[in-house]
Amino acid sequence: MNRVGFLRKATVVAFLTFALASIVYSPIVSAQEAAGAGAAPASVVHLLGVALGLGMIVIGAGLGIGKLAAAAAEGIARQPSAAAQITGAVNLPLFLLEGVAILAEVFALLVLLLANPIG
Repeated sequence: MNRVGFLRKATVVAFLTFALASIVYSPIVSAQEAAGAGAAPASVVHLLGVALGLGMIVIGAGLGIGKLAAAAAEGIARQPSAAAQITGAVNLPLFLLEGVAILAEVFALLVLLLANPIG
């Protein structure tokens, strides 16, 4: 990937992150201010962190899975007779990547629950 393409993708990701943060954070802060004039908005910052973390997890997993699938498709296109070996070699890293993404999502949701216990 050339530098211009990387910068374009980074700009899009930064814009989407900012938009998500604005959407997630603004109703919470306004609801806190309505509940009490002296309420500190810092008590809900963990929600913003969890939302951004979950977004980055999904983006990272999607990019990783996409690169693995693209490399497998290119390898199979070059040597169709080796399709079974290529598919077998791609499956393990694919499953490991997906498992790491699921664990990261569970940990992010645990942070959310531990920072804001129910009851």
